[in-house]
Amino acid sequence: MAGYSGGSETHEVVVNVTKDTPKTMERSNSFVSVPFLQKLIAEVVGTYFLIFAGCGSVVVNKNNYNVVTLPGIAIVWGLVVAVLVYSVGHISGAHFNPAVTIAFASTKRFPLSQVPAYVAAQLLGSTLASGTLKLLFMGKHDQFSGTVPSGTNLQAFLFEFIITFLLMFVISGVATDNRAIGEMAGIAIGSTILLNVMIGGPVTGASMNPVRSLGPAFVHSEYTGIWIYILAPILGAVVGAWVYNIIRNTETTLCDITKSASFLKGRIGGTK
Repeated sequence: MAGYSGGSETHEVVVNVTKDTPKTMERSNSFVSVPFLQKLIAEVVGTYFLIFAGCGSVVVNKNNYNVVTLPGIAIVWGLVVAVLVYSVGHISGAHFNPAVTIAFASTKRFPLSQVPAYVAAQLLGSTLASGTLKLLFMGKHDQFSGTVPSGTNLQAFLFEFIITFLLMFVISGVATDNRAIGEMAGIAIGSTILLNVMIGGPVTGASMNPVRSLGPAFVHSEYTGIWIYILAPILGAVVGAWVYNIIRNTETTLCDITKSASFLKGRIGGTK
């Protein structure tokens, strides 16, 4: 699922389910391969439909006597992620999540200079989707589709950390390791989302994504526990990415893996 572009030691992760390196990929310190603006548009559109479908299922469920149910909501989140990975993953990498973008940047698999623009695009897409849902479901049907802890803040923080760790661990495996079956990337990631929503939905809302929580929070001015949904997913994703980095190459010492990430050079998503 992984290709890369970028300069020096930074590699940009994009979805490539065939595991072949796109012919347009080349090393450069500038934004190359697909024009950067197109990548940002893909992130805005992708995040928009991710939030519209996922949060939309939550609103419909609340307005119609739980007709969608928790398993239904989990399936919606999993399916929309899988569909979007296959739709725009080859353009922008299908991050749709600041935690994923920051985690990739921390392991030098995404240009650090592009992180602010990606995060801004993701936040814009989420806010627009949340605003659309508010317009579609007005009055008594206007339901908050964001995330609020059902228990203690500590419980919510740990839950979000763990499920985001799992998500990023899976993404790292299918998106950055050349030995993985690239064609299954969307299914693997979508299934992980589905699983996490089933487990974490009743506890935290299973955000795993800062903008999934921030978009509805902005639109509805509801910020209860919002710091949890910003900090925990980012930390969980970064740790998940680094743990996979450690186990990726069993022939390299831990010192070599953490020292410079030089083992990533010249490969698509890791070494064999």
